[in-house]
Amino acid sequence: MPQSNGISSASNALNSANYDPLEHLNAIFSDPTTLSSVSSISDALRSYQDELDEEIAELVVAQSDSDAQSVKQIKDAKADLTELFQKIENVRERATQTEQAISEMTADIKRLDRTKRNLTLSMTALKRLQMLTTAYEQLKGLSKSRQYRECGQLLQAVIQLMAHFKSYRSIDQIATLSRNVADLQRELLEQVCEDFEITFAKGEVAQHRSTLAESCLVMDALGDNARSRLITWYCNTQLREYRQVFRGNDEAGSLDNISRRYSWFKRMLKTYDEEHATIFPSAWRVNEMLANAFCEGTRDDFRGILTRSMRRTDGQTLDVNLLLSCLQETLDFEQSLERRFANDARMSIDTLSSRDEKPNIFGKAISEAFEPYLSLWVESQAKQLADMIPKYRQQPLRPPDEDFSPQSVIASSTELFHFYRLTLQQCAKLSTGTRLVELSRTFAKYLDEYAEQVLLHFLRDRPGAQPPPLQDVISVMNTADYCHSTCAQLEEKIKGRVDEELKGKIDLQSQEDAFMGVASAAVRALVRMVEIDCESSWREMRNTQWSRLESVGDQSSYVAELLKHVKGRSAEALGLITKQQYARAFCDNLVEHFANAYLANTVQCKPISEVGAEQMLLDLYVLKLGFEELLTPNADPGTPAPAGYIKRVNQSMTKLDPLLKTLQVRSSPPEGLVQAYLIHISDRSDTNFKKILDLKGVRRQDQPHLVELFQAHRASQENLAQNSPLLTPLQVQSSHIGPSIGSLGHGSTPSLQGRFDPSTLGSAIMSAARDGVDRLGTPTLASSNAPSGTESPSQVSETTTTSTNLNENLRNIGKFFRRDMGSFGGRFGGSKASEDPGR
Repeated sequence: MPQSNGISSASNALNSANYDPLEHLNAIFSDPTTLSSVSSISDALRSYQDELDEEIAELVVAQSDSDAQSVKQIKDAKADLTELFQKIENVRERATQTEQAISEMTADIKRLDRTKRNLTLSMTALKRLQMLTTAYEQLKGLSKSRQYRECGQLLQAVIQLMAHFKSYRSIDQIATLSRNVADLQRELLEQVCEDFEITFAKGEVAQHRSTLAESCLVMDALGDNARSRLITWYCNTQLREYRQVFRGNDEAGSLDNISRRYSWFKRMLKTYDEEHATIFPSAWRVNEMLANAFCEGTRDDFRGILTRSMRRTDGQTLDVNLLLSCLQETLDFEQSLERRFANDARMSIDTLSSRDEKPNIFGKAISEAFEPYLSLWVESQAKQLADMIPKYRQQPLRPPDEDFSPQSVIASSTELFHFYRLTLQQCAKLSTGTRLVELSRTFAKYLDEYAEQVLLHFLRDRPGAQPPPLQDVISVMNTADYCHSTCAQLEEKIKGRVDEELKGKIDLQSQEDAFMGVASAAVRALVRMVEIDCESSWREMRNTQWSRLESVGDQSSYVAELLKHVKGRSAEALGLITKQQYARAFCDNLVEHFANAYLANTVQCKPISEVGAEQMLLDLYVLKLGFEELLTPNADPGTPAPAGYIKRVNQSMTKLDPLLKTLQVRSSPPEGLVQAYLIHISDRSDTNFKKILDLKGVRRQDQPHLVELFQAHRASQENLAQNSPLLTPLQVQSSHIGPSIGSLGHGSTPSLQGRFDPSTLGSAIMSAARDGVDRLGTPTLASSNAPSGTESPSQVSETTTTSTNLNENLRNIGKFFRRDMGSFGGRFGGSKASEDPGR
C-alpha cells in the first residue's frame, strides 16, 4: 500500500465519530505484506498528533480571550443597572413630594366643600321644619272647621315633610312635633268616621254628600288602613238589614227565597249608584267591596242551610231540583256581578267556557257552598240517563220519513253525547274536582249500557225469527264507530277541565273497546247474512257422493253457486260500508269463516275417496281465487287486491291443504298413508290419525293395523307436534249408520253446521259478547248451530248473565278487533295502525 494512501486512510479513520482502534489496526494491517509500512504509519500518526496539539493550543488561546471579553461585558451591565435603579428611586421620591404638595393645596378646598354642604342641608332642614310647623298649625285649624278638601291636600304635605325628619327624632323638639302630627292624624280619622256614622244614622247623606266626598280625600291621605276601616264600616252598615232579615228569619233565609236575597242586593247596588257612588273615589271600588262582603256572608249562610238540610231527622232529603234551581240563580247572579265589575261577561251554565278565559273575580264566590252537595246533582244526571236508555232502545233506528244513508248514525247516539256535552259544561262550572270524576264514571256506566242494551239490541232477531236488515247493521256499525271516536274526544275534554292531580282517574278506554266490540259484532252479523245465502250451496256439497267420484273435473257444481252468493251479498254489503277498515275487516272475517265452513262441511262429506279429496282441493283453489276479488268488487278487471289481504286469503284457505292432501293418498299400501300423514299433518296423536281414517271411510276392523303402523313410524320422527291445531278441534263420528256429521269442537273458530237456523242470529251475536275471546285468543261469535257436544248460546247465556261480564267481554272483543284492523293500516280510533304483512 502506498504511504500517501495509508496516511489519508488513517486521518479519515481517526476523525470518525465512532473510532475503534482495533478495527483501524486490523484494516491497516490486514495481511503480512502490510507490515513493511509500519514506520510510515507511525510517522503519519505522530504528524497527526502534532497537528492536533497545535490546533488545541490555538483554541485554548482563543477561548481565554473570549472569557475575558464576557467578564468585561457583565461588569458594564451591572454598572448600567445600578445607575438605572438610582434614577427610578429619584423619580419615586419626587412623585411622593408632589403628592404631598397637592394634598396640602386641596385640603382647604375640601373643608370648604363640606362646610357648604352642611350649611345647605341645615338651611333645607330648617326651611322644611318651618314649613312642617306652619302646615301643622294650619291643619289643626282646618280640621276643626271641617274643611276636608284643604285638609286632605295639607295632610299629604305634612306626612311627606314628616318623613324627612325620621332620622332627627332623637331631638326633643322633632320628637314632640312627630307625636303631635300622629295625634292629629288619629283625630282626623276619628272625626271623619264620626261624620260618616252620624250622617248615615240621621239619613242626611244627600245634604252632606259633598262634605263626605271631601273627607274621603283625608282618608286617602291617611293611608290604606284608614281607607279599609271606612269601607268595612260602610259595608257592614249597608248589609246590617240584610243579615237581620235573612239570618234571623228561617223562612226568609231558606233556599226557597234565594231570589229575594239577590233582589235585595241588586236594590242595594242601585241605591249605591244613585246616592253613594259620588261619595267614594272610584279607585276605592267600594261597590265591589260591598259585593264581596255580600257574597261571603251569603256563602256562609248557604253552607249552614245545606248542612242543616242534610242532617234532618224527619226522613226528608234535600230536593235536587231546588238545589239545581238555587245553583242556577246563584250562577246567574255571579255572572251579573262579573259583567258589572270585570267588564268580561262570564259564560252561562249552558255554554262552553274557554280554557283561556281570564280568572273571574266572582267565580264561585257563592256557588262554592253548593260544591260538597253536587253528588246529588250527579245522581240526578244518572237518573236521567237511566230513563233515556230504555227510550233509545224503543226508538226506531231512523225516522220513518228519513231515507237511509250509508254514512248515517243512530240519532240517539248524537243525542246522548249532546247530553253528555251539556252536562260536562255544567259540572265544569260547578266543580273541577271529585264531582267531575264522579260524573265521568257515570258517563262510562251509561256508555256501557248504551252499547249493550241499545246497539246490540238492534243486532238481534226481528219478529218472525228474521235477522236484522242489512241497512240496520250498517247503521249500528257506523254508530259504534262514531261512539268509539267520540269517547276519546270526551275523555280529552274531561281531562282538560278536571284538576291536574285527578287526570289519571279519567279513563274511558274500556268504553272505547266496548264500542269496538259492537262494531265487531256488526261485521260478523254481515258475515252471517252471507252465510244464510250460501246454505243451499253447502247443502249441495254435503249431498255429493265424494266417495264415488271417478275423475276430477274443472270444479264442482256447488262452487259457482257458492261464489255467486258470496260475491253478490258481499258486494251489497261493501257498497254500504263507507270506511275501508270495516270493509277489510268484513272481508277478512268472511274469508276466515268460509275457510272454517269448508272444513266443517268437508267433515260431513265423509267418506271421501282419493279422487274426492283431489276434487275438493281443486274446488278450494277456485274458491280462494274468488275470495281474492271480494275486497275490490267494483275495481277494473286485473286490478290487484292489497297484498296484505291476498296473504290473509292464502293463509286462511291453504290451512285445509294438509288435510285434503293426506286424504288424497290411498290406504293401500298403508305405509304411504302413514308417511303422508306424518308429512302433512305432522303430529303424534292417535286420535287425529283415526279421524283421517274415518274421513277416508276405512273400515273399523282395518284401523288397528294402520294405527300400529303409525305408532311404529312416528317413533323415529323427532320433530312431530303433540297435536295438530287443524285436526284436534274436529269431531268425527265413527259410525257408518246414517249421515256423517262433523264439526269443530267448542273453543275453536266457529264452524258451519249442516243447517243454519236464522232464528238464532241475535243469540249468536249476544253470545259473541258473552263468550268474549276463545282459547285461541281470537274474538268469535258463538255458532248459531252448535253441534252436539258444544254449548248452545242459551247455555252460555245461563252461565254468564250479568251485564258486567257482557260489558267486559265486549271490551275484549273490541281490543282484538282493533288489533285485527291494525293489520291492514289506516287510521282508526285516533291512532295509526301499520300494515302487518305477516297477518
